[in-house]
Amino acid sequence: MNGNAELLNFIYQNSEMGVNTISQLIDIVQDEDFKKHLESQLDEYKEIHAAARSLLNKNGYDEKGIGAFEKIRTYLMINMQTLTDKSPSHVSEMLIIGSNMGVIDAVKNLKKYKEAEPDIIQLMEKLLRFEENNVQQLKKFL
Repeated sequence: MNGNAELLNFIYQNSEMGVNTISQLIDIVQDEDFKKHLESQLDEYKEIHAAARSLLNKNGYDEKGIGAFEKIRTYLMINMQTLTDKSPSHVSEMLIIGSNMGVIDAVKNLKKYKEAEPDIIQLMEKLLRFEENNVQQLKKFL
């Protein structure tokens, strides 16, 4: 697989994880303001996910989504971590940790694939800015 496909699949998987996680959390949280914030995040993840899919298809690459084991593991982890504490503060902390991991991976991938096509780099940078912004926005709910 070439660098363009690898970078696009990273974006695709990262945004897929965001869509899955936020969708699950929206059903768990009860605070309406926080739920609205999560719905806004979900829309952005969906937009980035669709853009990554479109670029993958346009360039003739196969989409490599998250594996079933990883989906199940994440689903169970979220359920366990929110079993006793569904507060916006606790869920925000979980999401900040996830977004920080996304920022680190995005920066590493931008360096690793700096020769990728400009439109792919641009989408990766959009995802990076979005993850950085998520961290700042979620601090309000801590």
